[in-house]
Amino acid sequence: MKLGFIDFLQQHGFSQQQANMLNRDTETIDLPARTIFLHQADKLEYLYFVSEGLCQACYHTADGKRFSKEFYWSGDCIINFQSLLRQQVSPYSLETLSASSLVRLPINQVQIWRQTNHACYQHLLETQLLYKENKERFMLLHTPQERYQLFSQQFPDLEPCLTDYQLASYIGITPISLSRIKKRLRN
Repeated sequence: MKLGFIDFLQQHGFSQQQANMLNRDTETIDLPARTIFLHQADKLEYLYFVSEGLCQACYHTADGKRFSKEFYWSGDCIINFQSLLRQQVSPYSLETLSASSLVRLPINQVQIWRQTNHACYQHLLETQLLYKENKERFMLLHTPQERYQLFSQQFPDLEPCLTDYQLASYIGITPISLSRIKKRLRN
């Protein structure tokens, strides 16, 4: 399981020896579907690497609503930059959507990467920045129907794994609106 994480580290600035040393600080956790592994308002303790499975970041409101922030699958790193940079609790929860195997690395290692401006930290930051810019453009420049169609085209394997509620909240509409869009596109 951890081999994928070692490969990730080596691709982003660590020698094989350094990657193996970092790997000693990790722990692999195998979680069933629908497991929250970081609650909203918890202290950030780990960077997570998804070896297998599908996970999501999700905001929860005081009135019980949930909004899908982001999805993660095999090969992705999950890191909460707001909590890391501001030493704050997590503004969202992390949960598995399918049975998942995660490698977790103590966040103090990522703080060291940040302080030394390590290439791996730079990669994590750039990946997050690109994701944010793409999501912003996706939400601002497209109609709800276009957002659904683009999501379906870009992530054809992901859509069947999501409930309509999760997909609708990710593309910024209600499940009822998503149902209407799907019906309109079928006709």
